[in-house]
Amino acid sequence: MNSKVAYLTQVALLSVFITLSGAIKIPSIFPGAEFQLSAPIAIAICYAFGIKMYLLAGILSSTVGLILGTHTIFNVMIAMIFRVVVAAIMLAFGRNKLSMLIAGPIASSVARLSLAVFLDKAAYALLVAAVPGMIYTVITCVPLGLLLEKIKNTALRGLQRNAV
Repeated sequence: MNSKVAYLTQVALLSVFITLSGAIKIPSIFPGAEFQLSAPIAIAICYAFGIKMYLLAGILSSTVGLILGTHTIFNVMIAMIFRVVVAAIMLAFGRNKLSMLIAGPIASSVARLSLAVFLDKAAYALLVAAVPGMIYTVITCVPLGLLLEKIKNTALRGLQRNAV
């Protein structure tokens, strides 16, 4: 199979994964604090597939969300800030479990603080609402990252075997 086709297919599938996981929300006991499953999945994708593919899939996911009307410009702004911070942490500290563990809470905090500045709202309230999601992200991102890496490596071995 052509490597460009395989690359584009991976980006598209990862984008769909991010988009669909963002549509699934875990309810919270606090109003407005529901959590999207896309945060730990996004970190896992960055870990397993690399920064470039992660950012491309994220941009495509946000574009699809805007086109479908499921995202507002504020949703995209928060998501892109989150993605850039996750990518910066992975770039600065390397692709490892510690990077995955710290990326979620730091990226969520920076995105929420940016939103608070942009909307001129209380940052404290936005950060407190994000704490349950941050905890969930810390608990789930490492197992998801290792799982996605295993899936990717298995698929690559299958492609190499078929190419011979």
